[in-house]
Amino acid sequence: METYAIHKGAMIAPRKARMTLDLIRGKDVKTAANILAVTNTKASRLIEKVLKSAVANAVNNNGAKEDELFISECFINPGTVLKRFKIGSKSRVNRNDHRTSHITIKVSDGKKEAK
Repeated sequence: METYAIHKGAMIAPRKARMTLDLIRGKDVKTAANILAVTNTKASRLIEKVLKSAVANAVNNNGAKEDELFISECFINPGTVLKRFKIGSKSRVNRNDHRTSHITIKVSDGKKEAK
């Protein structure tokens, strides 16, 4: 059974967060949590929260066992771009984009849903 968690509007650029997300893709939940715990990036802290939320959703809502869960799908989509301006050279204005992300993690235990 597959469950997921989403963090919308995470204040990190998608390109930076994808590098950390690639480390845990396809791994079991316990290994992924250990990898994120020793990775010292802002993205790892945000991804770890989403992973814990997805695991909690699977355990509490669907009755899955935490030991059997693995990451079946994970991706990061770009969110809104906060456009900021600062003074450039020769009194010009330069744009400074603050990019945001939508982090999605799906965990599964490999079993089909009972209908």
